[in-house]
Amino acid sequence: MGLEVELEKGYGPCPVLINEKTLDATLIQLEMAEFDVILGMDWLARHSANLLCAEKKLTFKDKEGAEFSFVGTKLPHVFPEELPGLPPDRATEFVIDLIPGAAPVSKAPYRMAPTELKELKVQLQELLDKGYIRPSISPWGVPVLFVKKKDGSVRLCIDYRELNKLTIKNRYPLPQIDDLFDQLQGAKVFSKIDLRSGYHQLKIKDGDIPKTTFRTRYGHYEFLVMSFGLTNAPATFMELMNQVFHDMLDTSVIVFIDNILIYSKDKETHIMNLRAALQRLRKEKFYAKFTK
Repeated sequence: MGLEVELEKGYGPCPVLINEKTLDATLIQLEMAEFDVILGMDWLARHSANLLCAEKKLTFKDKEGAEFSFVGTKLPHVFPEELPGLPPDRATEFVIDLIPGAAPVSKAPYRMAPTELKELKVQLQELLDKGYIRPSISPWGVPVLFVKKKDGSVRLCIDYRELNKLTIKNRYPLPQIDDLFDQLQGAKVFSKIDLRSGYHQLKIKDGDIPKTTFRTRYGHYEFLVMSFGLTNAPATFMELMNQVFHDMLDTSVIVFIDNILIYSKDKETHIMNLRAALQRLRKEKFYAKFTK
C-alpha cells in the first residue's frame, strides 16, 4: 500500500508546455519541493502518451493525430537556468578592428525618464553580478537606450552606431535561408536548440574591451563578453558555431547564428543526432534553453 493523501482542491486547467506544444492539466498543490510538477498516469493516458524507457522518450498525439516527442537527456548542465558566469577561453575571440586613423567615440548619455532610470539601475546590476560588464575609464563611450519587447518588458540597448562606422567589417558570410532549407530535403524529424544568451558565451579580446564602453547616469562600463549591437557580432558567432559543428553541418545540423536545427530522416536516427549535438555543446561548454 502506498501513502494516501487527502486532497481538497485542484487548479486548472493549467497549460503544460512540452516542445512548444501546450497540453492542459489539472494540478494539485503538494508539499514536495524537490519536484516542480508530477504528471500522473491518468494525464498521460488522456494525452495518448507512449513511453519508451530505453530511449527516455515520451511521445504524444495532439487532437489532429500529429505526434510530437520529448526526449530525456543525461546532459542537464547543458540547460542551466542561468549562464554560470563568464565563458571559458576559446580559440575564437570577438575582435574590433578599426579603420586607420579612427579616434575614440565619445558621446553623452541620453536623457531617460524616471521609470527608465530605475530599470537601468536594475539591469546594470544584473550585468555586473554576472560579470559581463565592469566599470571603465576608457576614452571611448556611447549612450544607451531602452527598446520595448513583445511581452512589454524593456531591453537595454547600447548605441554602437558610431563605433560600427569605424569598424572594419567581418566578411564571413551568413547563410541564405533558402540554402539552409535545401539541406532539409527528405528530413522528417526536427529539433531546435536556442542557445541561452548566445552572444554572452564569447569573450571579447582584452585589447578591444575598452572600445565597448557605454555611458550612463550611473557610470561608465565596458563589456567583457560580446554585446548585441556590435556590427561584427553575427558574423563572428556564425563562424564560431560552424567551427563547433563542422563535421555535422549539412548532414544532421544546420546553424543560423545562435539557432541550431537538428534534422533526420527517421526518429531512431534523430535520437542519435540530437544526443551528438548536445554532447558537442557540453564538450565546448555552450549552454542552451531547455524550453526549446
